[in-house]
Amino acid sequence: MNDVHFRGPNVMITGTPGTGKTTLSKELAQETCLNLINIGDLAKENNFYCEYDSELQSYELDEDKVIDEIDDSMKEGGNVVDYHGCDFFPERWFDAVFVLRTDNTVLYERLEKRNYSERKIQENVQCEIMRVILDEALDSYKPEIVYELKSDTPDQMEQNLTTIKNWIQQWKSEHRHI
Repeated sequence: MNDVHFRGPNVMITGTPGTGKTTLSKELAQETCLNLINIGDLAKENNFYCEYDSELQSYELDEDKVIDEIDDSMKEGGNVVDYHGCDFFPERWFDAVFVLRTDNTVLYERLEKRNYSERKIQENVQCEIMRVILDEALDSYKPEIVYELKSDTPDQMEQNLTTIKNWIQQWKSEHRHI
């Protein structure tokens, strides 16, 4: 059973790195007055890491510390959570999980612009090809709360913002009693 989110819905924006999660999450939080929780920033600010993987040029997240840190906010509701993984968060936290998907060529170019190593680019493109994040979401949450959104072009990104804002409005109209 989900927690009663009296401050609004909890929405997750997830997807492979480079799909536009952070841009969309920032705009969504700003336009809906929901609280933005960027898990990458939270981990950096609080040093929520276990170890560093030099080959992949990334830190391993201490998931337990992240969950402990944001649990109270998530129980209250009204949050947009931005992270490239979704399978370790408690299912009860989210009212909707939006998985951004991007064409492999577009994704490759975006990651190249970030100066990712060739190995890191290839791993993320493979992750996208294999639908790893989408499958994680479908395995971790009820399928009826998981939404797949294409995120290749600025027009699609704008449509995604509108789609999620409309979903939030619908959620609020159905939960006026809270």
